[in-house]
Amino acid sequence: MTNHRAQIAQEPVGLLGVSSVEEPVLLLVEDDPLVLLVAQEALETGGYAVVVATNAAEAISALNDRTDQFAGLVTDVRLGDGPDGWEVARHARELLTDLPIVYMTGDSAADWPVHGVPNSAVVPNPYASTQLVTAISTLITNAATNRTSAAT
Repeated sequence: MTNHRAQIAQEPVGLLGVSSVEEPVLLLVEDDPLVLLVAQEALETGGYAVVVATNAAEAISALNDRTDQFAGLVTDVRLGDGPDGWEVARHARELLTDLPIVYMTGDSAADWPVHGVPNSAVVPNPYASTQLVTAISTLITNAATNRTSAAT
């Protein structure tokens, strides 16, 4: 699947187009193609650029290669064979301690208090697209506020 918006999109701002605004980039990890399409569309409609990984190995590689580019991680919990979304999130937090993380799950929401990283959110399937966008947006805002507070 080709993702035309995987690169950071820039759009002119203001009458003269002198400055640009970058869409925050999210890493979306989902192994189900239909769920992936729905989640990707929701996040892009919500104003995010999305980099897609369809398994944990791809996600971990993207995190290792592009850590500083990601504003957040949205991951399914069950990713087929290999590491799961809990492990992807723990790896992400080893790289960026305050990276906003949202877990999507149809059957593992009850495991979130035990396996989820601190200051994350879980969105149980089925969910409305706005729930997913609201969850990651809230965490991104909170992380930015915490960084600003810590800097002053």
